Amino acid sequence: MLRLLFTILVLIFMLYLLCPTSAAAPTYSVHYCTNTTIFTPNSTYQANLNSVLSALASNATSSNGFYNFSAGREPPDVVYGLFLCRGDLSPVACKECVDTAAKEIIRRCPKEKESYIWYEECLLRYNNQSIFSIIREVPGFDLPDPQNVTEPERFNQLLASTMNSLASKAASEQSVKKFATDEEKFTSSETLYSLVQCTPDLSEYLCNRCFQSAIAGLPMCCIGKRGGKILLPSCVIRYELFPFYRVNTTVPVPSPSTTKGKRQISVQIVAAIIIPVVISLVLLALGICFLRRRAMKKYNALREQNVGDEITDVNSLQFDLAIIQSATNNFSADNKIGEGGFGTVYKGKLYNGQEIAVKRLSRDSGQGLTEFKNEVMLVAKLQHKNLVRLQGFCADRKEKILVYEYVPNGSLDRFLFDTEKQGKLNWPRRYKIIEGIARGLFYLQEDSRVRIIHRDLKTSNILLDEDTNAKISDFGMARIFGVDQTQANTRRIVGTFGYMAPEYAMLGHYSVKSDVYSFGVLILEIISGKKNSSFCQSDGAEDLLSYAWKHWCNETPLQFMDPVLRDSYKRNEIIRCMHLGLLCVQENPGDRPTMKSIIIMLSSSSIALPLPEQPGFFLHGGTDMNTQSKELESNQSASLNLWNFNRDHLPEGPPN
Repeated sequence: MLRLLFTILVLIFMLYLLCPTSAAAPTYSVHYCTNTTIFTPNSTYQANLNSVLSALASNATSSNGFYNFSAGREPPDVVYGLFLCRGDLSPVACKECVDTAAKEIIRRCPKEKESYIWYEECLLRYNNQSIFSIIREVPGFDLPDPQNVTEPERFNQLLASTMNSLASKAASEQSVKKFATDEEKFTSSETLYSLVQCTPDLSEYLCNRCFQSAIAGLPMCCIGKRGGKILLPSCVIRYELFPFYRVNTTVPVPSPSTTKGKRQISVQIVAAIIIPVVISLVLLALGICFLRRRAMKKYNALREQNVGDEITDVNSLQFDLAIIQSATNNFSADNKIGEGGFGTVYKGKLYNGQEIAVKRLSRDSGQGLTEFKNEVMLVAKLQHKNLVRLQGFCADRKEKILVYEYVPNGSLDRFLFDTEKQGKLNWPRRYKIIEGIARGLFYLQEDSRVRIIHRDLKTSNILLDEDTNAKISDFGMARIFGVDQTQANTRRIVGTFGYMAPEYAMLGHYSVKSDVYSFGVLILEIISGKKNSSFCQSDGAEDLLSYAWKHWCNETPLQFMDPVLRDSYKRNEIIRCMHLGLLCVQENPGDRPTMKSIIIMLSSSSIALPLPEQPGFFLHGGTDMNTQSKELESNQSASLNLWNFNRDHLPEGPPN
């Protein structure tokens, strides 16, 4: 009888171990594929990548939750990879997550050389450049809980103090796993559970820096939320009002009694009481295991399907007006860095020291709530180094405010058309800016999760960071296309004259080729240093495009070039970029190149370019039309309305 009882207890214990393992399958969070470099199928890089993923999976049970590995001897075929499992996971659970991540990252990023995937239980990433002991804070994702807490101010204070304390604890040299958790009472019935973890190959300084970057993102995504997590390549932080990790608990175990005189219960009585209970528990365990497994599958499927919507949920990006007012010193004139028809842009600094750019829309700006929400939802979905990143927004009474990352050098037009500053943009920098804009547009049109038409591409909407990398901004008038959609029509024409494609300005037809036209105008402005919308010449040319066409036909392209480039330009690159700009501004949209072919043309001088046709649209009279747009009525007559919103390369020697 005792043997039977022992067998049943062992069976229950085994079921207890097996059921959570199968039910708690890895929970997908998000992934990111960097499209700047890709590999070809069956290449050496793919073989090395397979070796790296195999090594990561093989070492998941014996690596204490972290392992890195590289394969290949020489660039560009070397692959560096690593995984990081949550610090409380068992080796078996860690391996299950790594195995799943290794398979899924190939499915989701089949050709990218740099890829990331996060689960609640682990992260896995690889790159064609070394990632070992190097901090990486982008790309980053925030996933807030949609529900709010009851006392947000007190909760936020508790969360901030807890996270900062955990960051110091986890980053310290004494922390082997660079992992820490904490439980703090929030209310009598609610406990705040918090977790931080960075890759153990980072130094104390770098680990703490990564944590601070993640913590700085909490006010922008999760302020007042019941839960949230921020996922970076080198660290993760998370908090919830429920235990999402294994909480350490100590259960007192009574010491075995050595007293011989205690009353003993007969074996028969024990068996009569325990056996029915054990059988019931076995059946109950089997039932719970089955139901949990089925529920988890449904949950994972639903979560994976909707994760994109979670990231870009409007409420998750909302700032309180008080925070914005404090960051900008109540919209002080000293903080103003730009102004246009849509409103004013201010520089701000959040309480954690992070700098932001605050776009405060004027109440009579012409951008309504629809356009405002469009810009929020649209930009929140975009992740690319050549696009400005939206940090959040504020909609409070009549205030409509957008919060962006702060780009220190401001807009391209401030350098390009300023006689004192334009000399800082030598030709290598201008060429890099052209390439950056092209890559940003290619991402919008081909590589983002939706196809996006910007519709207002111009120099004032190109921002430059500290390394003069171009970042496309201002998506208030952008439109989303379906995957197979190529063009659309509108009766409301919005944009800036001089940059609009003729078919859009006159007929309301817009497509990816409309943005290609605007890009061509930008190229010609960058080469010449002359502003398209206020062009004035005494040699008979009435606008920049006709001026460029005249020099092209006369075979004098270098006379079109900005004179300040004389000491840094490359003749072949100038002519090729001018050629490419004229191809982009041709009248027939079908004759204009695609952004993919443009990038290829920019990266290779051996590809022959077709001859351009005469530019398809000229503005006459030399009038500054930068602040004008038009709306086509049903009879196609136009009415005008005012609106507007407005590693460095060294000079490469003498011209060749």
